[in-house]
Amino acid sequence: MRVAHPHNNLTATKKANPTMPFETVNMEEITEARRKAIAGSIRTISVEELKALGERLFPLMDNPWREKFFGFIAENAAATFHHATTHDGVQIVYCRTEDKGMWFMPGIGMGPMQPKGRAILKQIVEGR
Repeated sequence: MRVAHPHNNLTATKKANPTMPFETVNMEEITEARRKAIAGSIRTISVEELKALGERLFPLMDNPWREKFFGFIAENAAATFHHATTHDGVQIVYCRTEDKGMWFMPGIGMGPMQPKGRAILKQIVEGR
């Protein structure tokens, strides 16, 4: 089946993957794999390092994700931040003091950490 790409009117071929039906995707396993990767990679990161990371990830000034990323840093500049990367490329920035966090996948998107994710991050950070 051919479908129009919603952003640039290109067509793409959509193929079913017979070896990985949707029913076999186990979200708990994905979450557990991410938790292990975060626990293994999490570290304290300075505001200066975060700003440099933001410059690399969002080099275009008009990128709306750039504004959100730098706004998050500015709103919590006096706090301690932690940074981690999952096995599948999701990057995490967490501020334990404010119990706020954000995730991002370069070129894909970003968003705020939800309560379950923040609880996992808090446990990991406090366990160190």
